[in-house]
Amino acid sequence: MAAAVAASAGLAESSAASVYALLLYVTVFVVSTCGLVYQMLAGAVASYLLGDSVTHFSLVLGVFLAALGLGAWLSRFVEQSPGRAFVEVSYTAAVVGGVAIEILFVAFSRSRFFQPTLYGLVVANGVLVGFELPLLMRILRRHVAMPQLLARALAVDYAGAVLGSLAFSLIVVPRLGFVRTALLFGTLNAIAALAATWVLGPAVGPPLGLRIKGVAVIAALAVLFAYAGRATAVAEDGMYPDPVIYARQTPYQRIVITAGRGSVQLFLDGNLQFASSDEYRYHEALVHPAFAAAAQHRNILVLGGGDGLAVREVLRHRDVQHVTLVDLDRDMTRLAREFAPITRLNRNSLDDPRVTVINDDAMVWLARERNTFDVAIVDFPDPNNYALGKLYTSRFYALLRDRLAPDGVVAVQSTSPMQARQSYWCVVGTLEAVGFHTLPYHVPVPSFGEWGYVLASRAAIRIPTHTLPGLRYLADDVLATVFVFPRDMTRVPAEVNRLNNQVLVQYYEREWRRYVY
Repeated sequence: MAAAVAASAGLAESSAASVYALLLYVTVFVVSTCGLVYQMLAGAVASYLLGDSVTHFSLVLGVFLAALGLGAWLSRFVEQSPGRAFVEVSYTAAVVGGVAIEILFVAFSRSRFFQPTLYGLVVANGVLVGFELPLLMRILRRHVAMPQLLARALAVDYAGAVLGSLAFSLIVVPRLGFVRTALLFGTLNAIAALAATWVLGPAVGPPLGLRIKGVAVIAALAVLFAYAGRATAVAEDGMYPDPVIYARQTPYQRIVITAGRGSVQLFLDGNLQFASSDEYRYHEALVHPAFAAAAQHRNILVLGGGDGLAVREVLRHRDVQHVTLVDLDRDMTRLAREFAPITRLNRNSLDDPRVTVINDDAMVWLARERNTFDVAIVDFPDPNNYALGKLYTSRFYALLRDRLAPDGVVAVQSTSPMQARQSYWCVVGTLEAVGFHTLPYHVPVPSFGEWGYVLASRAAIRIPTHTLPGLRYLADDVLATVFVFPRDMTRVPAEVNRLNNQVLVQYYEREWRRYVY
C-alpha cells in the first residue's frame, strides 16, 4: 500500500514538474517572439527613415545579436533569485521595447541624434532580451536534464522567432503600424513576466511588489497603445513640412499625405512622390513624349503610378482603347479611387471603364503576361533600396521589351541627371544593354529639381516634335528643348544594373546622400 501511495505521489510530482516546465517553455516562446519583433521593428524603422534598407537593417541586426551575447554574459553575475531577476528584466525589456519606436520617430523629427538613439535602444533591447533566456534556462535546469533542456529551449526559441517574423510582416505591422506593434509586443512581454510571478512561485520571492509593478507596466503600455495614433501623428508632423492629413502602414510601405501652402504631397516611406503644385510637369513629361514618339496608342501599360496621375495623362489621348495599370499596393490604388484630395487630382482616372487595375509585383506580372502594348509608362519610386532596384535591372527591362509591340515605346522615370548623374545614366545604359534604342530627356520639376526620363524602343527613335495641345507645361516649343543636355548632365560611365549586382542602388545612395543627409 505504501509503495502504491509513493508511486502515486511520484507520478503527481512528475506531472506537476512537466506542467511547470511547459509553462516555462511558453514563457521562453513569448520572450523570444517579442525579442525578435523588437529587432525587426528597429531595422524596419531605420530603413524607413534613413533609406538604404540593406545597410541599416544589417547593422541593426548585427548590433542586436552582439547585445544579445552581452546580455547572456552579464546574466552570469546574477547568483541569487534568478526568477526574480527574470521578472524584473522582462518588465524593463517590455518598457524599452514597447516605447522604442515612438522614441525613434520623435528623435528623427526633433533631434540631431537619431542614430545614437537608434543604436542605444537596439543595444538596450538586445542586452535585456539576452539576459532573459539564460535566467529561464537556469530555472528549468532544476527540472529538466541538460541535453533535453538545451534542445527544447532552443527549439522553442527558434519557433518563437519564426512566429514573430511571420506575424510581424504579414499580420501585425500592416494592420497596426510600427508604433502600435512595438507597444503590443511590449505588453505581451510584460504579461508573460507577470504570469511568471505565479509560474515560478517561490523562485521570485515575495510576489506582491512584482505583481503591482507588472500591472502598472501593462496599464501604461495599454494607455500608450490607445493614444499611439495621436503620438505618431505628432511625430510625423515633425518629419514633414506640412500637416499630415492621411497616414497608413500597408504591407509594402508607409503612405503619408500632407497638405499645406496650397499643395497636397504624397510620401512613400518618407520619400516625396508628388506635390500637387507641380506634379503636372512631372506627369506630362513622363507620358506625352512617349505618345508623341509611338505610332499607335491603343493598348497602354502603366507600371507603378498607383496614384492614377500618369493614367490621367494617358486618358487625354482619345485613341486609347485600354489601359492596364500594375501597382503592387492595393491600399495605394484604393486610396487613388476613394480619397478626395487624390481623386480631384487624378480626375477619377482609375474608375474609367478603359482602365484595368492589377495589384501585383510588376516583375512577376510581366514574366507571365502575354499581351503586347503600344506604349508603356514606367513610374516606379526611385531605386533607393534593393526591392525597388530590381525594377530597374536588365532582367526587368528584358521582360518589358518582350511585352512591347515591335514599334512600341516605353518611357521610364529615371531620377535626376543632375543630382544623381551616374544613377541616371546607369538606367540609360541598362536599357541599352537589353537591346533598346534610347532617347534620354529631362525637365525641371520644382519639387524635385532637374528630373530625368528615358524613351526606349526596339527601333531607333526620332526626337518627337509635336505633343498633345492644351497641356499646362509641355508644348511643341518646350518639347524641342528637353532632349538637349547641358554639360553638367551629359553622359558619364556607369555599369549595367543587374539582379546580381544592383549597382544602381549603390550609385543612388552615394549620390543622393550629399543632398539628403
